Amino acid sequence: MELTFPHQDEDDSVVSDCESGVSGSGVVVAPPPPPPQQQQRGFFVRLGEGDVVHDLIKTRFIRGLGMLGPKTEVVSVRRNACSDVVSQARLHSFHAHARAVARLRGGGNHANVKYAWYRTNGEDDVNDIVSQGFGFAHGPKLVLSPDDAPLQSARGCGVGKDGVRHALLCRVILGRSEIVRDNTEHCYPSCEEYDSGVDSFSGPTKYIIWSNRMNTHVLPAYVVSFRVSSFKGMEKSEEEPLRPTSPWMPFPTLISALSKVLPPCDIALISKFYKDKKDKKILRHELIQRVREIAGDKLLVAAIKSYRDNKKPSFLQSRSKNGLATRIK
Repeated sequence: MELTFPHQDEDDSVVSDCESGVSGSGVVVAPPPPPPQQQQRGFFVRLGEGDVVHDLIKTRFIRGLGMLGPKTEVVSVRRNACSDVVSQARLHSFHAHARAVARLRGGGNHANVKYAWYRTNGEDDVNDIVSQGFGFAHGPKLVLSPDDAPLQSARGCGVGKDGVRHALLCRVILGRSEIVRDNTEHCYPSCEEYDSGVDSFSGPTKYIIWSNRMNTHVLPAYVVSFRVSSFKGMEKSEEEPLRPTSPWMPFPTLISALSKVLPPCDIALISKFYKDKKDKKILRHELIQRVREIAGDKLLVAAIKSYRDNKKPSFLQSRSKNGLATRIK
C-alpha cells in the first residue's frame, strides 16, 4: 500500500506538504507560517510528536525496517518548508513535469508518482540536495527505495559523529518503468518509451531515476533522522540474493529432489533458469514463477514439506510416461 497523507488532494497525486506555496494558477505565493507545534529551522519544519504526518512517517519507517525496527530510534521528522523562491520554483517544475509525463503516457494517473526513500551522506548532504539539487556527487543515477521498504536506503546513509543518520522521503515521478539489472552501466533509459527503472514489476525494491531527470522527477519532501544500534546481521540476508531459495529450501536441493520424479527435460529446463538467475539474466521472482509452471504447486509444496521434516521424500508418486499425475498444468 502506498503512503498517503490525510491532506492529500485526490485530484492531484503529487500534492505534498510544501505545496501550499503554489496556487492553482501556478503563481508562487508565500507559504503559511508553521503551526505552533512545528518549528522551522533552515530549510525544514520540524514536526512534533503527535502530529499526524509525523506519526504516520515514523510508523511507516520503523515498520519497513523489519527486525531492525525495535532497535531504531527516530530522532526527528522534518518537512521541506519550500520557503524560498528557488524551492518554490523547483516545486512548480515538479508539478509541470508530472503533468507532462501523465499526458505523454496516456493521461490520468500515468505520471505514476510515488513516495520513496533516498540515502544521504549526512546533514550537509541533505541541505545541499534541498538547496541546490542532486549533482555529480550523487552518481549517474539515483537509486531509491519504495516507501514501505526503507532498509536499503537506511543502510546506505552516512553516520554523523552523534550516531545520527538522515534519510530523505521524496516524491518521485516514475511514469512508465522498465526493468533495470543491478549490474547495468547505463545512465539513461533504453528508449524514449521509458521514464524510470525498477528491479521488478511485481515487487520492486529499487526505483531508478536517470541523471537527466533527477532534479525534475524527484522532490525531497521530508527528512527522517534516526539512530540504529547496528546493521550487523542484515548484510548477509540483503547482499546474498544470488542463491535463490524458496522460503524453506535451497534451490540446488530442490532441483535434486525434483530430479527423482520429473523427466530429465524438465530438470534441464529448471537448471537452465536457475543458471540464468545466477547470471542475472532473470530475477528471483521470475525463476520461482517458471519453476512453479514446470513442477506444479502441489509437487513443490510436498517437496518442501519433506525437506523441512527431514524425511525421505514422501511425495514420490507413480508417474506416467509423460510426467506426474499430480502435476499442475
